[in-house]
Amino acid sequence: MARVLLISANTCAEPYEVYPLGLGVVQQVLGLAGHRTRIFDPLAASGGGSGLREVLQEWGPEFVAISLRNIDNVDSYSCEDNWYLKKTRDLAEKARRWSSAPIILGGPGFSLLPEEIMDYVGADFGIIGEGEKSFPWLLSRLERGRTAPRLLNSFDMFGLTPGPEISRANRDEALIRHYLKTSGVINIQSKRGCNFRCAYCPYPYLEPGSPRKREVGEVVEEMAGLNRLYRPEQFFFVDSVFNDPGGHYLELAEEILRQGVKIKWSAFFHPTATRSGDLRLLRRAGLQCIELGTDASSDTTLKGLNKPFDMDTVFSFQEKCTGLKIPCAHFVIFGGPGEDIDTVREGIDNLNRLDKCVVFPFSGIRILKNTPLYEQSVREGFLAPEDSLLRPRFYFSPSVDPKEMNRELEKGFAGRSDRIFPPSQGMDRMHVMRNFGYKGLLWDKLIRF
Repeated sequence: MARVLLISANTCAEPYEVYPLGLGVVQQVLGLAGHRTRIFDPLAASGGGSGLREVLQEWGPEFVAISLRNIDNVDSYSCEDNWYLKKTRDLAEKARRWSSAPIILGGPGFSLLPEEIMDYVGADFGIIGEGEKSFPWLLSRLERGRTAPRLLNSFDMFGLTPGPEISRANRDEALIRHYLKTSGVINIQSKRGCNFRCAYCPYPYLEPGSPRKREVGEVVEEMAGLNRLYRPEQFFFVDSVFNDPGGHYLELAEEILRQGVKIKWSAFFHPTATRSGDLRLLRRAGLQCIELGTDASSDTTLKGLNKPFDMDTVFSFQEKCTGLKIPCAHFVIFGGPGEDIDTVREGIDNLNRLDKCVVFPFSGIRILKNTPLYEQSVREGFLAPEDSLLRPRFYFSPSVDPKEMNRELEKGFAGRSDRIFPPSQGMDRMHVMRNFGYKGLLWDKLIRF
């Protein structure tokens, strides 16, 4: 069996540092297959990236795997300063310098542009999609001296098996304590996959098929155990959309109450039609606050992004949350399909009507392959099929001038501490709050009921 060093390439600490949960899942399945593993996380390691040399030379891994969580921060205002692939390549070059082990790339960020990232970083092998089956398969072949494709597509090779086949992540105690010290948040997953097909979103490609759900009792038992050991400020569900149409999230809330687990948690929601009774159930089960993929702010632009709701639904959802004193943050993109200066102004007015919430407006949409927006960008001549997306390219509706739109956004949200534009401004404010000892998601501290 092999010694495998698992490296988290994520060095982004905004809005808060995030435990490498995907690597924890891979570590779990590799351990069950008999491999010896260690995680190197530059955010948590003493000496940061410079500590990699000591790990490589002292432990001598036979394989080095690097996981990419993100390529950039998808913010047109600050993406050039937050392009993460250069740091990933630096990690790979250090691994080459201090070890002869083959380098394997994976993770959701890698799966977005696998061929380009492989060439840019200079890796030996790459895994597209989920690694629970494909990574052990690759190691077994390489250990026996057999050949393997340079690029493996997990879903082409293994498909999707119906049912809750989501491995529980291994949790490294030292890493957990580091992230609790910096953010106070423990992340957890209850399902993979998404029922929605938003125009810009790669999740249907990264997590294809209908949502695969973990058994709710298992999820709650994991949370209860972590809560006993570490007492986090809160848990955060990393599901692409927590409030799934099938109601799994409500079963999970009922199980939290049945087991009597006293925890606080948050998640990423769609502002779809929701009963007040369901929100009250979630509140009783420990719901602390909600992050919302509202994504657009007029019926025209919601339709352009293929969102399954309209602004009346958004207003209704927010009103119910306000009534129950549930803090909400709306993440909204301006400049998408159908946007013009009139919808920009309408959108600003609509967002300023939302009460007791924070809004994070973004300017332009980061274009990614395997999305309807990419295909639209090619049709409109905004991109050529051979264009590289390694460096961020942002879609703006041909009916809107980005500079004029940004001026309208700055004017429309001026003087409001709960409207964070540009998003990088909010990250600066959160950094200051963390320096004063605040933990959790932080934006919810801007709301007073």
